Amino acid sequence: MCSVRNEPEALSPGDDRTAKARIRDAAIGCFAEHGIAGATARKVATAAGVSPGLVIHHFGSMDGLRHACDQHIASIIRQEKQEALAAGAGLDLLAALRGSEAVAGMGYLARVLADDSPAVATLVDDLVADAEDYFQQGVEAGTLCPSADPRGKATVLAIWALGALVLHKHLQRILGVDLTDPAVVTNPAIASYMGPAYEILTEGVFTDEVGAQMREAIAALAATETSEETPAPPLKPMASETKGKGTR
Repeated sequence: MCSVRNEPEALSPGDDRTAKARIRDAAIGCFAEHGIAGATARKVATAAGVSPGLVIHHFGSMDGLRHACDQHIASIIRQEKQEALAAGAGLDLLAALRGSEAVAGMGYLARVLADDSPAVATLVDDLVADAEDYFQQGVEAGTLCPSADPRGKATVLAIWALGALVLHKHLQRILGVDLTDPAVVTNPAIASYMGPAYEILTEGVFTDEVGAQMREAIAALAATETSEETPAPPLKPMASETKGKGTR
């Protein structure tokens, strides 16, 4: 067997990716297809057309490869969303991967997001932090409404979008649209998902009257939480209790 050092890095004609990039892209597909536990260095190597030794040579371990895949997907979302916001699009994290270079990006996220691990926590934290930036850019561009809690709002929107991806099989079963399909944006069935989604985002769900009542209830709840965290000052004696004191 050839040593790692002598492993050829040349790719097929027309493919200008380095071997490292090809391994990373193959790994994204393998993780999407086989899951975290099922994707091995040998499977990734076979998909990338290299030896398993070269996989470890470039990434150190499968955890290192996972981290590289996470960073790559997050960077694609970041770049695509910035371009989408510049064009006046909304805060849709999933749209950033439709038709992008990461053809297995949707399937990858759908697989790994359900994993309760530090690596996934870091990935979600990165996506939420980016979402907060997108939100601020949208506010400055005049395409998104400002919020009293921009981080909370961006977090909820990001988690909702990612949650829809994790539950994509149920969404496909009910509405007939597969969010993990790289070509979903060209499928007319996407309207069955995007229509209600943007109706909720642009028109809301509750009437103005109910919305006002809910905001009052939430404000009262927040005030109660604050009062529980901060010890209340000692109560002052009532006038009836102090009247006549000193004459007894």
